[in-house]
Amino acid sequence: MKQVHGAAVIDPARAGPDAEADGAVTRSPGCVCAVMTADCLPILLSERAGRAAGIAHAGWRGLAGGIVESVARAMEVPAEDLIAYLGPGIGARRYEVGEEVRKAFVDGDPGARTCFAPHRDGKYFADLYAIARRRLAAAGVTEIYGGEFCTASDERFFSFRRDRATGRMASLVWLEDE
Repeated sequence: MKQVHGAAVIDPARAGPDAEADGAVTRSPGCVCAVMTADCLPILLSERAGRAAGIAHAGWRGLAGGIVESVARAMEVPAEDLIAYLGPGIGARRYEVGEEVRKAFVDGDPGARTCFAPHRDGKYFADLYAIARRRLAAAGVTEIYGGEFCTASDERFFSFRRDRATGRMASLVWLEDE
């Protein structure tokens, strides 16, 4: 799929190669859902019973636009039956943003203020992991793992913010054949 920093979700078994989306969901064993990232968060979701799996490419635009909620809804299972994993993304002390990004979250969720730390010259450090956890929790997902890697400060990972010209990491999720 062509990632566009939005909230559209596809079923990879039915989508064409030019599909524009930032989320994918499958209920078909062996069908792989994938996203490519280099600072944005890959968010992997699975239903506990293993009947559905999904993935989200979650940068600030996607998070503000509802990609987490869109993927959770597209899975068509109760949110309390979902497990989430937050893959490597830019860390809270490395992701500098302007007021417009902060406003995109705080206007709809005043509690999101805690996800932004004042930095300098009207800029903030944004904690994408904390924002993603808030969005998942608001969607009803209570079991959330991961979120401990910073792509910008850890040389093992690709980081657009750190290197500008860089590769991408693939995150994959699928259902096993029974």
